[in-house]
Amino acid sequence: MSITGIHTVGVPVSDQDRALDFYVGTLGLDKRLDAPVEQLGGRWIEVAPPGSATTIALLPGGAPGVETGIRLTTPDAAVLHQELTGHGADVGELLRWPGVPAMFTLRDPDGNGLEIVEQEAGR
Repeated sequence: MSITGIHTVGVPVSDQDRALDFYVGTLGLDKRLDAPVEQLGGRWIEVAPPGSATTIALLPGGAPGVETGIRLTTPDAAVLHQELTGHGADVGELLRWPGVPAMFTLRDPDGNGLEIVEQEAGR
């Protein structure tokens, strides 16, 4: 037996509809699954970048405002930084260090921390 991949990473949210609007409407992720789960007191919602095998589950309850450790990629960090700032998203400073891809922090409406990292096409 072996582990062969990562299917989903859970992020605690206080309002699933607001979180879904942010991740799909603001970040442009695809909604992959949205099903009521009585045991959770809400729904099982999964979102992901188009074509990604790994999803983010927007989980009800828990303690929002965590550093998720999730790194999302973009072909141009500066352009996405500007777009998200224009949408009123909570973004940090665009960081550019020699030999390191451009990146910035992002917080969802619950204060959960994400990172956006520039990645060349095909990597």
